[in-house]
Amino acid sequence: MNVLFLKYRKIYFILSGILVLGSLACFGVFGLKPGIDFTGGSILEIKYEGERPAVETTRETLGSIVGPVFIQPTDSNGLLIRMQEIDEETHRQVLGILKDGYQAEELRFELIGPVIGRELREKTIIVVILSLLAIVLYIAFSFRKIQRPISSWQYGLASLLALFHDVLIPIGILAILGEFYGAQITIPVVVAFLTVLGYSINNTVVIFDRIRENLLKRIGGTFAETVDVSLNQTLTRCLNTSLTTLFVLIAIFFLGGETLKYFSLVLILGIIAGTYSSFFLVSPILVAWLEWRQR
Repeated sequence: MNVLFLKYRKIYFILSGILVLGSLACFGVFGLKPGIDFTGGSILEIKYEGERPAVETTRETLGSIVGPVFIQPTDSNGLLIRMQEIDEETHRQVLGILKDGYQAEELRFELIGPVIGRELREKTIIVVILSLLAIVLYIAFSFRKIQRPISSWQYGLASLLALFHDVLIPIGILAILGEFYGAQITIPVVVAFLTVLGYSINNTVVIFDRIRENLLKRIGGTFAETVDVSLNQTLTRCLNTSLTTLFVLIAIFFLGGETLKYFSLVLILGIIAGTYSSFFLVSPILVAWLEWRQR
């Protein structure tokens, strides 16, 4: 049974528009909470032998001394603590509090200066821009032999619009989580976003490749019919690929510990958004673009 993907494309566009506008609104109102990787500060990791103190109690106690504190339990029965930059005297005071009544060993203590944080932020922006540009150029080059009825650069531009959709939705969710649960943007989270860019384009390339084959075989009377046939032919493969990846990421989210929670969450949201956009956004954009040009 074939699914008529393009029949309800206006509904898909409206739904995607609502999601993107909602994400932009959340980002504009709440913003993102950068971690000390980008702002500078201190990282302290401690391992306990036996029971470790409650995270909330530790956060409240340390918060009265060093200000805002971000604490993540680790799998090795320890705590990973991120806070503003502290001197050696405060460092010893914090250790005394953490070890009070517990057997514990300090695994590491690192200072990240604001200059390093600023450099990381600038390099992250550059990496994201270069990644998006490389993806668009790759799509345009790979489908350069297709000039009818849609030019290759239009495939690349449609892919870029879908990538913004796939990234903005997790950003909106992170903005909400940052406001109410203290979720921070760290290097692993940035890596997750870059992974989403690469993974989201995977299904899109598979679909575009099938559209190219069907155009050459002249399958379908119109471009819209060719796209619909191509989407149905690739549906099972793309869903299986996405679902098997999601199963692993869901396991990491629930069992991987706090350090991997937001990393896996961004990937989960991004892959769901990317799978949706590959079928209900990118190809319908191409068809709508062609119909608008032919009016």
